[in-house]
This record gives sequence, C-alpha cells and structure tokens, in this order.
Amino acid sequence: MSADIQTINPANDEPIAEYSYMSDAEARDAVEACHNAFLDWRLQSLEARAEKIRAVGQALRDNKEDFAQLMTREVGKLIGDSRDEIELCAAICDFTADNGPKELAEEERDIPGGTGVITYAPLGVIYGIQPWNFPCYQVVRYAIANLMAGNGVLLKHAENCTGSGLFLENLMQKAGLPENLFTVLRISHEQSDKVIENARVRGVTLTGSDGAGRKVAEKAASVLKKSVLELGSNDAYLILDDADLDLAVDSCVAGRIYNNGETCVNAKRFIVTEKNYDAFVERFSEKMGAIETGDPSDETTKLGPMARIDLRDELADQVKDSVAKGARVLCGGEAPDGPGAFYPATVLVDVAPGQPAYDDELFGPVASVIKAKDDEDAMRIANDSRYGLGGGIFSKDEDYARKLAATYFDTGMVCVNGFNVAIPNMPFGGVKDSGYGREHGGFGMKEFVNAKSVYMKKAA
Repeated sequence: MSADIQTINPANDEPIAEYSYMSDAEARDAVEACHNAFLDWRLQSLEARAEKIRAVGQALRDNKEDFAQLMTREVGKLIGDSRDEIELCAAICDFTADNGPKELAEEERDIPGGTGVITYAPLGVIYGIQPWNFPCYQVVRYAIANLMAGNGVLLKHAENCTGSGLFLENLMQKAGLPENLFTVLRISHEQSDKVIENARVRGVTLTGSDGAGRKVAEKAASVLKKSVLELGSNDAYLILDDADLDLAVDSCVAGRIYNNGETCVNAKRFIVTEKNYDAFVERFSEKMGAIETGDPSDETTKLGPMARIDLRDELADQVKDSVAKGARVLCGGEAPDGPGAFYPATVLVDVAPGQPAYDDELFGPVASVIKAKDDEDAMRIANDSRYGLGGGIFSKDEDYARKLAATYFDTGMVCVNGFNVAIPNMPFGGVKDSGYGREHGGFGMKEFVNAKSVYMKKAA
C-alpha cells in the first residue's frame, strides 16, 4: 500500500520521505488535545507566554542550518533564502515577545458611573492551512501571533513540505511550548472540512490561492467562524517618468526571482512609462536572461527549481497561452529537458488584458512588462487587477511616490524605490481577491481574540 504523502526533491525528482494521513478519529483527538492545552495556556500571563515565544525564536536560530537544509530539499528554495527565512521567523518571535504584552494588555476607559475595561481574551483553537513556498515563515506568521494571544494552534501544511511542518512542531516542543498546543495535522482536504466544522475550532486562517480562499471562507462562514485570508496577487511595480532606471532594473530583477519567483508579494507586473520603456526593457531582459538555474543547495546558484513539476508545467502553460494571445518572449519561455522542476527566468512584453500574463498570477520566475503612456496611466494599469496585495513605485520624488502609494494604490502594501517581502513590525495583508485580515505589526495578535467589554460600576 502506497503512502498518502510522499515528499520529493524538486531539484532532482528524488523521494525524500513518506507519511500517512491521520484517521478521522486521530484528527479529532488531536483537535481535542490542542483545546485541552489551550485551557491551561490561556491562564498563563502575557509575560510568561512571551518568554516561551522568545525561546522558540532562539530554538529557530539554534537549529537554523538543519531546518534550512530540509526546506531546500523539500521545496527547492535557494539555501541562502532558506537561512534568511529562519532568521525572519526568529525576528518575528522577538518582535512578538517584546511587544505582545503591551499590545494585548487590558485597557481602561471612563464610562458613566464607573470604569470600562477592555480585555483581549483568547478565542480557543485556531486552524491554519498553509502553502509550501515558505515552509517555516507561513506557519510562524500566524502561529506565533495566536500563541501570544493565548490561543491553541493547528496546522495543515502543504503536503510537499510535511517534513518542515513536523520539524517545526518538534522544535516548538523542545523550546518549552506545552505539548499539543501547536499541533500538525496530516489530513486530506475532506478531513480539513471536518476540522473547520469541529466545535473546538474557533477560527480559520489560510494562505493560498484566491480559489482556495473562497472555498475555505465559505466553509468557515457556514459554521459562523471568523477567517483570515492571505491570498495570491499580481503585484505591479511602476517605473515612472523620473525613476532611477539603474535602481529600478536591479530591484525589479531581484523582486521577480526572489524565492524562485514563488512568493505572493513578488514583483510580477512591471508597468513602465513610454519615456523609460525601451531602456528599461533592454536592461531588464538582459539581466533576467543572464540568470542561470542550478542546484539550490549550491551557494552560488541564483535561481533554483520550482517546488513541483505540476507547478512548473502550469506556469509553462500560462506563458504559452499568453504568447498565443499576443505576448512576446524576450528571454526564457521554455521548460528545459531533464530532471527537476526548473523553469528559466523569463520576460514577456506586449502583455495585454485577456492574457494570463496580464490577468492572472504567474507564480514563478516570469515577468510581465507593460507599457503605460504616463504616470497616471501607469497607476490605472496597476489597479486594473482583481488582486491587491502589494506593489511598488520607482520615482526620485519621494513625496510624490508616497502620495501615490498612500492615496491611489489599491493594495495592502506598497514599496517605494525598492523591493520588500515582510517586516515583523509592519502589517501584512491585502484587499480585493488578495484576501482580508492582517498579520505582523501587532495586528495579527488581535485577529482571533475576543475584545471583551467589562463594565465596572461604582458602588452607590
């Protein structure tokens, strides 16, 4: 009998490990055990929770190399990116431990005849469904905030990084987190629906595609449970008339191939005004075309494989469909023969509505370059998307760029004159089909709490 889950190294197609699904009874027992652990954890002081979370951050640093190597084997991340991911996760733990007690402290307000108290009470067990592109970060991002809030945490990780989920579970227990408080569920999609229905589960969070988000949100809503969704995007980076072209080209190349191009906030659409279009396209395509794929465990490799063969093939089909509908390939554009889920750095021009390169998210190292008449037209094109997670603006006039970002860019995040992924003290999340809710920056700690009003009336 074959295993339910098999992890495979996308750089060489070699099997890594096999795992079996939990039975329905085992999954129910795991939810119950997490709930029981929560009943004790919620009574711990904010300071005591913070110290445990700080210990998790230290454990991540102490185990960085082993964890990074595992992530690279499972999903093809460049080894340097895997190490950076662990450091980011440790920084999230530090930020949460430093700021959590203040963010979640009780507040007092004057009310007629007494004092109003606002307390942020934990809800209970929070269920997270997470993808493969950041096997540690995607989990830490929601789990640490909810543990700080006093909740229990369940994880259904992407099957191709099952080992990373289990590694993190073991690491958290070694760091001193109570047993069962953070629990990995090895379950199917059908079993996942039953977890959402379980009365012990009080909230659901998902990172993934907008299609998956609709299904999970609908399921959670059917049982009146709050959800937080961080979904896909088609982030636009605007190269305006007064942009520094050298900075823009270098930043846009880095922003497109970061994490092998498999990041929700990768730079994906490059909207360039007529003034700069020809020069940008020439320099950008030259730099993208010079990037070679290779072994992700090699320190010198600039672009590793995609996480799975099926994902690579889906991207290749999107490129072919876009070309059939009028786009042109300036570099890349063909999946190589041989083992591994490799796809070259690719630049498409003549990108227009109706093509996947314009309308949809290309989750891999493919850049869509679009010409705009002027700055105003560039912003119009940027917002002409069903997505709204991140984006960027290149302009030497920082005040002008800041106003555009704050007032007109219809996304949750905007980077001016650079590329950025996530910072612990800044909110992370999107609008439109990119989802709702916020993580990081203290916001995630209050997504799944009961902001409870207590009225302390003065005795007569």
